Amino acid sequence: MRALVTGATGFIGRRLFSELDRPVALSRHPARARASLGSSAEIFGWDPEAAPPPKESLHNIDVVFHLAGESVGEGRWTPARKQLLRQSRVLSTRHLVDALASLDTRPQVFVCASAVGYYGDRGDEIVEETAPPGHDFLAELCQAWEAEAARARSFGVRVVSIRTGLVLGPSGGALARMLPPFHLGLGGRLGSGRQWMPWIHLDDLAGLYLHAAEKPGIDGPMNGVAPAPVTNAEFTKTLAAVLHRPAIFPVPAFALRLALGEFAGVLLASQRVAPRVAESTGYRFRYTALADALRSATGS
Repeated sequence: MRALVTGATGFIGRRLFSELDRPVALSRHPARARASLGSSAEIFGWDPEAAPPPKESLHNIDVVFHLAGESVGEGRWTPARKQLLRQSRVLSTRHLVDALASLDTRPQVFVCASAVGYYGDRGDEIVEETAPPGHDFLAELCQAWEAEAARARSFGVRVVSIRTGLVLGPSGGALARMLPPFHLGLGGRLGSGRQWMPWIHLDDLAGLYLHAAEKPGIDGPMNGVAPAPVTNAEFTKTLAAVLHRPAIFPVPAFALRLALGEFAGVLLASQRVAPRVAESTGYRFRYTALADALRSATGS
């Protein structure tokens, strides 16, 4: 399976790239990507918001893994930031699908990143892949993102959108931003702490991308989460226990909104997401217990 990867130098992309045999990467900064991925890596330059990638980068490719996109957690969601988030996902996916359409021989499958933000705030409802979307900015962004990816079906490419939860792994992701206050004993629940947090270990997320590519029966959305979501209060308690630190400084919802603006809604939303597609198609999770995943991710 010869694979093309966008976002290969990111937190998730690097882990997935390491699992592939002779992969090809698309990068805005090829020299920087080669330093990150290794001098032997095959890398093509691509400005994802400007134009389709070079045709030669897609030669003899069996699967495309599209992970590129600006982080939703960096900075306040100003109108300019929202536009950047949309363009980095929707426009880049449009250009990539346009490139696939122009090929004489196309990849068999297109596996595109998405997020559990698709579902919006769902309270205690158990959310499977068939659930309808939410109505906030992130939900609408995910819908537009997935719609651009789905266009590839019109010319015979199987499409999978992986709706990812909180990814736990060493040296990156949201956990890296959480750890400093917890190491100092200043961690605590967010808001009421009753909101559900779907999480997944980085190794399992990379495994799900490969699983999606290899299983012809998977077509459409797949929840990229572990089988056991926890509430924010449970997550906080478990992380503190793994780090052998107290967690006694809750952050009120109003303080989050003052500090983070609209993005605070992502941290306070409740999404009890279940990985039904992954489980029903035979994926075996390496990490089903949060404590084990956190120990691996933090080296504790």
